[in-house]
Parts: sequence; C-alpha cells; structure tokens
Amino acid sequence: MVPGQPVVVGAAQSSGAFVRILITGAGGQLGTDIVQLAARDGHHDVLAPTSTQLDVGDRDSVLANVTAFRPHLVVHAAAWTAVDACESDPDRAWRVNALGCRYVAEAARAVDAHLAAVSTDYVFDGLSPVPYTEWDQTNPLSMYGKSKLAGEYEVRFALPDATVVRTSWVCGQHGSNMVKTVLRLAAGGGPLRFVDDQHGCPTFTSDLAGMLLRLGISRRPGLFHVTNQGATTWFEFARDVVGAAGHDRSMVEPISTSDLNPPRPAPRPANSVLDNAALRLGGVPLLADFHEPLERTVKALIA
Repeated sequence: MVPGQPVVVGAAQSSGAFVRILITGAGGQLGTDIVQLAARDGHHDVLAPTSTQLDVGDRDSVLANVTAFRPHLVVHAAAWTAVDACESDPDRAWRVNALGCRYVAEAARAVDAHLAAVSTDYVFDGLSPVPYTEWDQTNPLSMYGKSKLAGEYEVRFALPDATVVRTSWVCGQHGSNMVKTVLRLAAGGGPLRFVDDQHGCPTFTSDLAGMLLRLGISRRPGLFHVTNQGATTWFEFARDVVGAAGHDRSMVEPISTSDLNPPRPAPRPANSVLDNAALRLGGVPLLADFHEPLERTVKALIA
C-alpha cells in the first residue's frame, strides 16, 4: 500500500491514450480542478494525494508514492503559497517549494515519468515596464518568490525535459482566493478598497488545469507562461468580480500599496504581467480572456 493511502480517482475506460497521472497537492484549489479534469477524460488513471497524504518535503514519502504508482506523468501542484507567511518561516518555504521540487523531480526521473511543475509570477521583481517573457531575467522580491524560483532550478537541473509553468493571480471555485474574498466582502456592503498599482493577469484553475494536462501529456519540454489573457489591477479585478455578482461596481475604491494598513510583510511585484510568449510563438492556443471564466466562476459560487 502506498503511504498516506491516496485514492485512484480515474480508470482507463476509453479508447484514448492511456496515461497514468500522479497529481501532488490534489486537495488544493488548482489540484482539485486538475484531478476532476483528468478523471473526466476517462482514459487516465489518476492518483491524487493531498498535501496531508503526501508531504512533498519528505523525500522517502515522495519516492515511495511515485515508485509504487509508476506514473507516466507527474503534475506537481503542491506548494506553500501563503506569501506573507513564507517571510516569517523561510525554512518551511525552502523545504516545500524548493526541496519538494527536488524530491518530486528525483522520483519522476526514477520511473521515467514526465514532470509538469507549477511556478509563479513572483519570480520577477516587477520593475519591467512591459510584460515578462519566459526569457526575461528573474529577481524575486519575497521569500515565496525565491523559494519558487529555487524549485524551478531543482526541476530543470534534474529533468531538463520537464515542463515548468509559471502562472499568476490564481482563482477558482475551490480553496481560498481573491474572487471568494471579494464576494464575501461585497456581501457586507461597501466601500471595499483594493490596490490599483499592482498589475497582473488573473488565471482561473479550470482553464489552467487543461493547459497543464495538455503540455504534460504531450511531454512538451521547457518553460511556459500560462495565464488567462488580459492584464488588470487588483482594484479593477475586484470591480469586475463585484459587477459579475450583480453589485454596484462603485463600492470598490482604489488605494496604493503604500496605503495598506497594516502593510503586507512580503513585497509584491508592481508589474507581474506574464507574456505567454512560448505558447503564442509556438502556435499553442492561449487561454481565454479572464472575464469569461470569471463570469462562470462567480455564477457558480453564488448559485
């Protein structure tokens, strides 16, 4: 029996290509959508350990799970994403986000599985006046960003043919995220204040999950920026969420990052807009404009 007893949630039932997939962090907001999408495909076996069942910072546990299941593809979605908490506990950030990638990559290599690992826009310092491509210089400001960049290094050192996907401003129907926060605050009435000097691309897990599986199953190597299309600020995004829920958009008011009280422990990049250049130039269709999945997600959450 595999330690932690994660369950197989899919089975080979269709005539499609059989792929055995192990998904780390399967209980998180992104992992949940990856599991559901892979299982719906019908021709995959999916082993879906949560972070409680599989601690990616435990080398022995990672090796035992992966070598017992012997997947063709590992989608590494597990991470410690509490940006501010990472500042006060760097050892945990390094252990989960950096060493976790080392151990998952080592295990994937041992069974000749392709690895698709998830990284972040926070590997950049936000000083660029234009969107960041995959080939721009990294310079993370926060411990979270530093630990995630270290995870990228670990993956690409152990498995040069791995898929590394940087994404940003992740939201969805599961877990904690900005859409849910805005809806909760809006239900209590305004005004709501959000920063208008941090720019990025919202990315919805239902769309991101599909691209991760597409790149991973096709064993497409390299570094990719994957976001829903459309850049915005947290202020404008909050207004879009409020509007999609049928509230008055004017209840959301702009403030600057310097006005936050109390200030956030971890610095955020002022511009973390990701140009999906590797997909775009490689002829891979990009994800939809973020307003489309935003409308779907808000309707589902308030139904």
